[in-house]
Amino acid sequence: MISRETIDAVYETARVEEVIGDFVQLKRAGSNFKGLSPFSDERTPSFMVSPAKQIWKDFSSSKGGNVVAFIMEHEHFSYPDAIKYLAKKYGIEIVETEQTDEQKEQASERESMYLVSEFANAFFQDQMHKTELGKAIGLSYFKERGFTDETIKKFQLGYSPDQWDAFTKAAIAKQYQLKYLEATGLTIVKEHKQFDRFKGRVMFPIHSMSGRVLGFGGRILTNDKKAAKYLNSPESDIYHKSKVLYGIYYAKQSIAKEDNCFLVEGYTDVIQFHQSGILNTVSSSGTALTSDQIRLINRLTQNITVLFDGDAAGLRAATRGIDLILEQGMNVRVCTFPEGDDPDSFAKKNSEESIKQYLLDNAQDFIRFKANLLQEEAKNDPIKKAELIRDMVGSIAKIADPIKREVYVKECAGIMDISENVLFATLAQLDAANKTQKRKEEKRALQRKGGQSSHSDSGSPLTAVQHDATTSKKIDPVFELENKVIEILLLYGNEEITYKDAVYKTNDEGEVIMEDEDVSAKVYEKIFLDLQMDEIRFMNPNLGDLYSVLINAYAEKGEGFKIELFLQELTPELIQTATHILMHDEKYKLDDWKRKEIHVKQKEMSVADYVSDVVLNLRRQLIYNLINDKMETIKVADETIDRMEVVSEIMDYQNLQAVLSKKLKRVVL
Repeated sequence: MISRETIDAVYETARVEEVIGDFVQLKRAGSNFKGLSPFSDERTPSFMVSPAKQIWKDFSSSKGGNVVAFIMEHEHFSYPDAIKYLAKKYGIEIVETEQTDEQKEQASERESMYLVSEFANAFFQDQMHKTELGKAIGLSYFKERGFTDETIKKFQLGYSPDQWDAFTKAAIAKQYQLKYLEATGLTIVKEHKQFDRFKGRVMFPIHSMSGRVLGFGGRILTNDKKAAKYLNSPESDIYHKSKVLYGIYYAKQSIAKEDNCFLVEGYTDVIQFHQSGILNTVSSSGTALTSDQIRLINRLTQNITVLFDGDAAGLRAATRGIDLILEQGMNVRVCTFPEGDDPDSFAKKNSEESIKQYLLDNAQDFIRFKANLLQEEAKNDPIKKAELIRDMVGSIAKIADPIKREVYVKECAGIMDISENVLFATLAQLDAANKTQKRKEEKRALQRKGGQSSHSDSGSPLTAVQHDATTSKKIDPVFELENKVIEILLLYGNEEITYKDAVYKTNDEGEVIMEDEDVSAKVYEKIFLDLQMDEIRFMNPNLGDLYSVLINAYAEKGEGFKIELFLQELTPELIQTATHILMHDEKYKLDDWKRKEIHVKQKEMSVADYVSDVVLNLRRQLIYNLINDKMETIKVADETIDRMEVVSEIMDYQNLQAVLSKKLKRVVL
């Protein structure tokens, strides 16, 4: 187990904006940062990071928390591994206490798979660097490819011995379970036999964005025509090839800094470009480019330059990926290399400066690239030329931004010598067809979700959707005000305030009178006393739990209460709640929404007035709910209920509501 001192050092040192900045391109938004959600598919930023509060909030998925919570959520780390990751990032020494056998057994299945993968990575590197066979076969191969010792170590390249079960035996000897060796695909199990998947191959570990080993790519070194040249780990709980980009761990900071990502095809293309100084380079690992991979890049930049071989196969691959990139609202350029060259070979023959200049001079926007690529095929054939133009318009139709669309239509018209009006008309036809298709797909999805057709007796899917949309927008005033109470406690709990309070006194005539008098107290004390006086209990259990923890923390620590330390000690459920409340206002800054129905004054007023306003509103709203409940009671009353007694209670509540409204200087309608 990790010592408390290490955990405290991590929390004190780690900066949430720095850590998240490794995974998401953040842009300044006032005192905060914003970016695209790493947890959902979106084009408008709804992800906020608060450096002052050291928390983050993703409004698209409702996730949130502190820096450790982000690493756990994003990388599926356990709490200890999230701490270790941050300690490594900030150079903090990890002090651990010995784990019991029981604690070791409690490691999750996914975590066990990660541990197996890390062991395999170390094993393959050791085999290449510390055995004579590994040096002679594996290391010499990478040297022949032109990779330096520094590059080989940086990318953690390795070698799997050409033996049936060398790795499997070594892993089992180290107490790793066979079921996890099989689950990661490192070991193939058939009946009572097991053997290494990657035997006799040089190894390329595939890392997540945070640097965890997810899987491997292995290249065979023999001329065995029956064996695949490259072999990847199979799909598993930790490795999904359609959602991974090779080299993203090493490229992420450079991509964000350069605001551009170079996308290549293979492992060696990435490694050679990095060695040449082009660090913002990643690969789709030999698989067809997917939307998930594009969204991974989109977190860091909106600009992709696709680099492909100059051969026909490479060019066709380039065209397939363009539309996917455009659909994600990104800017795409394409650069091809001279005949016979690929990014790997081209980088070997040229200096960093020459490579950068070539990319700058030869990268084309997708319209010109498609025109140059397909015009040669069309030549003087009018039918093929018409197909080419329709293909180009089809790509433009993927673009959501109307300004970009018009610019590309004009460019296409100029290149292809065709009327802009014809292109716009064709674009409109494609848009209409796409919308019709989308509506059909949505209707089918709704029918599948509802488990019924639109002809069912219970109503059409559209009716159900409208009902859900209406109810989801309805605001619960009590819930909103309870949130406000927690927000005040989190932000101002220890602040000293002076407020007016009714005090009963005896005048010279001996009469008892009520006067307003200035009273000083801490914010948390006033809230606690006000809610206790009315015996108010939170309607939302989660908020009620957070309220109790907060009051106890203030009472126990007094001036020593620090919100950052308080958040560290909360359960995952409560930290989600606290983060949502602290970042709630940022949602409105993002979307420019206006609050409705909840008549809480702005925070520019004094803290004392703000506290009173919120508490009075909460009391008033609860009384309003009680009156409605009593009204409903009268409607369904039978002989066991005294109607007059209920009416009397309603009148009492209405009088109290009037008093509160007067204090709030509002008129009860």
